[in-house]
Amino acid sequence: MARGGAKRSGAGRGGGRLTWPGGGLDDATAGGRPARPSATVGCGAGPGAPASGGSVSILGSDDATTCHIVVLRHTGNGATCLTHCDGSDTKAEVPLIMSSIKSFSEPAECGRLEVHLVGGFSDDRQLSQKLTHQLLSEFDKQDDDIHLVTLCVTELNDREENENHFPIIYGIAVNIKTAEIYRASFQDRGPEEQLRAARALAGGPSLSTSPLAEPPHFVEHIRSTLMFLKKFPSPENILFPGNKALLYKKNKDGLWEKISPGS
Repeated sequence: MARGGAKRSGAGRGGGRLTWPGGGLDDATAGGRPARPSATVGCGAGPGAPASGGSVSILGSDDATTCHIVVLRHTGNGATCLTHCDGSDTKAEVPLIMSSIKSFSEPAECGRLEVHLVGGFSDDRQLSQKLTHQLLSEFDKQDDDIHLVTLCVTELNDREENENHFPIIYGIAVNIKTAEIYRASFQDRGPEEQLRAARALAGGPSLSTSPLAEPPHFVEHIRSTLMFLKKFPSPENILFPGNKALLYKKNKDGLWEKISPGS
């Protein structure tokens, strides 16, 4: 974990800047702890999950190898967005993260925007390094002042074993009520996990950007996703009757509950 007093000002489009006074991530090298499924929104690669309260208290994502997990939070109103970036369209993703925070919450007179970046390692293809630079550059271009609090990416998140490199941290969670960020793994990945995984797999360029560094459950996850695709090669009519979306909400116990028709 990098700690320091460096500050950087960039020539952003509207005079905004990205500054980093240094920061920390709890439990950066010890074993991670599981996030409570009953109060968790788990995200895979793709759109971020914004939240500011209600029954959801924890946002998180894991299985990041060359990918980076981004947490953007406004300290004044507590609005928090977490997303799992794979580098496919970082230029578009960062403005989406910013707009999520702004549209999801009421304006706050005090507080600031803080960003946390975790993920990647020293991979042979330097995909992690490329994504780190992309994210820092795009956040620096935003109109708003954004303070980089946590930077645990690429070389700073790398360990070596038997001449192979692996990430130290594969996943993190953020408590949106306390702003605590910690290393985490997820057993419950939310509703329609296979369907969401199939969508990501079918739309991606490859099975893995770093096969040697994947976690132990990766092969079984890919196998079950491929079996799902074989079973539902054209899911529109079967999984989405009437071409209607599948909608879920958190009930009072923090568990997912379907509120739309579908199999």
